[in-house]
Amino acid sequence: MLPEINKILYCTDLSKNASYAFKYAIYLAKTTGAEVHILKVVEELSSDERLTLQSYILNQSSREEFLHQRLRHAQDQLQQRQDHFWEVIAPEEQALRSKIIGCEVVEGYPTETILKRSRELGCDLIVMGAHEKGWFQTLLGSVAKNVLREARIPTLIVPRPEKDTASKAASQKH
Repeated sequence: MLPEINKILYCTDLSKNASYAFKYAIYLAKTTGAEVHILKVVEELSSDERLTLQSYILNQSSREEFLHQRLRHAQDQLQQRQDHFWEVIAPEEQALRSKIIGCEVVEGYPTETILKRSRELGCDLIVMGAHEKGWFQTLLGSVAKNVLREARIPTLIVPRPEKDTASKAASQKH
């Protein structure tokens, strides 16, 4: 008997391909009846970046506001992407929005955060888009490669669509 997919963790970097990968997450939710949890990880600043921030923004509360603003910006972008996705989807598919049970933006190290949240949420599948640089670079030291290597549940990496496919999809929307 094949394992059931009841919960999908969809991870986004907010790139164009991430939106394409979201279609796969929703399609899988539709065909399996699974719920979808959306995760955007804002990468933690490195020690050098924090030092630079402290050097240029001397006020502690201003530094904290800057860090919070990074998360708010990602949340706003994620909300805009979601709104756009659901605006252009076919009306008969609108009910699939109820499959989304959570949407969060967290600061952390992407690979570790994705794997940790997948365990905490009890996910059966991780869905991610290949990075904009392309499939080959994605598998050379990227977050996707590390998630594929470390995950203990199936992980679907959705490659960028061919330009003809993307152009055709865009023209069908209008």
